[in-house]
Amino acid sequence: MAKRAPDRPGELNNKLMRVARAHRTLAASLLTQVGLHPGQEALLMELWDEDGRTQANLAAALGVEPPTVTKMLQRMEASGLVDRRPDATDRRAIRVHLTPKGRKLKTKVDKLWTELQSRTVAGLSDRQQASLRSLLNSLEANLTT
Repeated sequence: MAKRAPDRPGELNNKLMRVARAHRTLAASLLTQVGLHPGQEALLMELWDEDGRTQANLAAALGVEPPTVTKMLQRMEASGLVDRRPDATDRRAIRVHLTPKGRKLKTKVDKLWTELQSRTVAGLSDRQQASLRSLLNSLEANLTT
């Protein structure tokens, strides 16, 4: 059996960055088909799970700063996907609600996300996909703890 050459320093890091970049590029390409910018689908997914969340809650759920969510919401509101209203009991809080147009995108985004996943794991067996999920969970835990 041939001896495996050692990895160059940082080779795994470079591969992970290239895979992540390719995945993001494909996701962005698919999202443009429904008029969304990257990141907007994640915000919509949060609202599809629970409509009427506060901007602060959305920022925390997405792991971004509140000003980032504010800019996203301004663009999404201008596109007619969401509307923002003051909270009835807390004047400092703004609640975000889906519009009918925003609700209607769920089926399309779900299909795009299914396509993205299928293309991402094309050629991998069920066992390999399970291993990939496990490895990705481990990597995420390593990087976030």
